[in-house]
Amino acid sequence: MIPDVAMPPDMPRSVVTRFAPSPTGRLHVGHAWSALLAHDVARAAGGRFLLRIEDTDVTRCRAEFTDGICEDLAWLGLRWDGMIVQSTRLAHYDAALETLKAKNLAYPCFCSRTDIAREVAASLHAPHGADGPLYPGTCRSLDAAARAARIAAGAPHSWRLDMRAATARTGPLSWHDQVAGTVAVDPDALGDLILKGRDRPASYHLAVVVDDAAQGVTHVVRGRDVFASTHAHRMLQALLALPVPIYRHHGLVVDAQGRRLAKRAAGLSLAELRAAGWEGPVLAADLRAGRFPVGIGLEGSYMGPNRS
Repeated sequence: MIPDVAMPPDMPRSVVTRFAPSPTGRLHVGHAWSALLAHDVARAAGGRFLLRIEDTDVTRCRAEFTDGICEDLAWLGLRWDGMIVQSTRLAHYDAALETLKAKNLAYPCFCSRTDIAREVAASLHAPHGADGPLYPGTCRSLDAAARAARIAAGAPHSWRLDMRAATARTGPLSWHDQVAGTVAVDPDALGDLILKGRDRPASYHLAVVVDDAAQGVTHVVRGRDVFASTHAHRMLQALLALPVPIYRHHGLVVDAQGRRLAKRAAGLSLAELRAAGWEGPVLAADLRAGRFPVGIGLEGSYMGPNRS
């Protein structure tokens, strides 16, 4: 087994992992890599590997891509022990949001993206987080009457987490990453993150912690590109009294220029590789052995054209 999924000798046998793609395009080699890592962590411990379709982005998700995800994983030789689809679970996310509202930890935000960009640009010292400038908190200071009046008038709005109030409630938090070790939560990593968008029934951050708890996930194996999101996820777990998984943020698959793969990457979707004559179990075996298709490899250690 490759080092990135080496199992500590004391890992419990009740391990549950998940692969949670969004159906916005066909899976590529980077998705295959992540799915294999999560699958193998569970199987090595005699545990369960679950599939979750994260389709709350109603403007981009397509049913045909959900079918494609299942087809691609089966082609690789992966079998899952259960599956949930987020669009069938909206009531659970609403309930979690209502819990946060009841604790005065969520507030309506009436700012558009343009409004936020304008305010950030006008600030000489706009705070920055892991993903760039943070929301400046414009609507946080609105009083209850003003909020209620705008909502009653039908003003479009999202719901945000009041990170200051949340931090005051929880105190210092941390999580354990099997690569990075113990990581202290940085409340400013994502700021007052969105919990429910204007055109999205639940944010990624809220849905993922609710679903990890519902599926009994004990070990979250996912890419390093969402490492910063775990600060927010750990905060939400504390506020909603949800269990805290162990995390493993693995390296990403990149092209020859060191750029992470995208779903639009030509020639590297699993469907395209299948059409080109690749066999799924062979590709899976190659990836497990650290052999990547021509032109791609792991970030920081390009593996180049070495398929045998």
